[in-house]
Amino acid sequence: MWGGYCRPGNPAAAHSCYYQCASNDPDVPQLWAYMDDRSYAPGEIASLHVNTTAATFDMVVYRDGAKKKIVLQQNQIPGSFHHTPTDCSINGCDWPVSLEISIEGNWSSGGYVVELTATAADGSILQYDHVFLLRPGKGSKKGRLLLVAAAGTWTAYNDWGGSNHYEGITGLEGTGYSPILSLERPWARGFVVLPEHAPRAALAARPRHDEPVSYPHMDWAYENGYSKKYASAGWASYERHFMNWASGVGFQVDIASQYDLQYRPEIIADYTCLVFIGHDEYWSWEMRDTVDAYVEGGGKVARFAGNFMWQTRLESEGQRQVCYKYRARSEDPLRDTPRVSTAWEASEIARPGALTFGLNATRGFYAGWGGCAAFGAGGFPIYRPEHWAFEGTGLGYGDVLGAESRILAYEVDGLDYIIRHGLPFPSGAEEVPAGIEILGLGLASNIEVSRGVDRSELFLGSDDCDFLAEILYGEVTDETTALAGRGSGMVVSFKKGLGEVFHAGSCEWVAGLLRHDPQVERVTRNVLSRFLKHR
Repeated sequence: MWGGYCRPGNPAAAHSCYYQCASNDPDVPQLWAYMDDRSYAPGEIASLHVNTTAATFDMVVYRDGAKKKIVLQQNQIPGSFHHTPTDCSINGCDWPVSLEISIEGNWSSGGYVVELTATAADGSILQYDHVFLLRPGKGSKKGRLLLVAAAGTWTAYNDWGGSNHYEGITGLEGTGYSPILSLERPWARGFVVLPEHAPRAALAARPRHDEPVSYPHMDWAYENGYSKKYASAGWASYERHFMNWASGVGFQVDIASQYDLQYRPEIIADYTCLVFIGHDEYWSWEMRDTVDAYVEGGGKVARFAGNFMWQTRLESEGQRQVCYKYRARSEDPLRDTPRVSTAWEASEIARPGALTFGLNATRGFYAGWGGCAAFGAGGFPIYRPEHWAFEGTGLGYGDVLGAESRILAYEVDGLDYIIRHGLPFPSGAEEVPAGIEILGLGLASNIEVSRGVDRSELFLGSDDCDFLAEILYGEVTDETTALAGRGSGMVVSFKKGLGEVFHAGSCEWVAGLLRHDPQVERVTRNVLSRFLKHR
């Protein structure tokens, strides 16, 4: 069922906090579920917590891909109804275990969908989809990629139960986002399974000059009963597409959860190359430690992802994620320590994001989305076409990579830069890895143009710009907000220790693979093939 609106009287898709949640009325037909972890290894037991008003339900578990591979099927499982706490977004649903799933040793690493169906007492058909990741088992990892799914960002955007790290039903007035989120709750609709025609967050094409600012994905979600954040995070919008593309062109890919970087860091040791894809915004200190040590020791990182922004903390053995974000300096209990949960560029943390991946979100932000850089390049203008990543693409200086497939969107990462003799270089305003090369650079904005729309109706207010002005320049003034409103999305490459990093700082690089853009595909293959070579 759907929860109420947090902003009564304004039902517009972009401005309403609508959400799914279980009803505590046992007469309301419903079927929900969650699991006790984000990832499992072969041989482990996964616990499934189901809440339904149906007498029985059926379950199909399949490995998701270009073709579904069913690995488990069970019918007529007894159903039971359970009370759901109002604060389930924060403290979890606390439903009992309904059944256990034995992860067989012959299941291959990947994303597995748990598809539940039931017939309600009134005859209506109920369905719910959950997803879990199967980590690789023992054996040789030679020639295999490890995709690290952006689980922290999945959790941050999941609004099932009413609240996420963006908006919700918490706080004194019941209209605020929650800095603490439980993993013990279902995924919102659209995070696991999507129809092929579901709009992506980024604009699919450059709008007409007289076309009003719009957010098609939120309109579609509102009209079709999906989470408004479905296009911002989740298996269905990002990692699934990369897995399908990579497998389809001959790469062997295993997968792990981002939480595994903190709780099972040894999992990456046998891999030559780690891959990050899509919208990858939320990281803990420990996760960064794992990746930094991996690269220093000779590992390769291929990051086709954007918005490296927030430090998080994990509590309760990884079942709660903490990120106070904009309110960290006033509310976070650790606000006077380097573990404060705010932007990595904050002075309290003193660990700029660029030191891990070469780029950061605070110098990037929005492109090809709403009223931000909507008429921009769409892809990355190329400045150093002689770089090995562009071999065989035909790209020259000034050409744009991925313009037609709209890969420079919707949130991007960049650096402060200067142009000398027609080439971009880091300006020196922030710490960056030695020897970093800026290969491509497109413009981004943190201030929406109000094209045909009253500014009060724009999705982005001034909060982001004000926050960046404070973080980057120490105060919020007309001058600093103007500075904070300008950003960039970049493609960079650098060596670090014995290892190497390639970072295309955009959430929508995956759109180039999904839409079979030959130049984007070639660059991706160049990077992955080079990085798969032995250390």
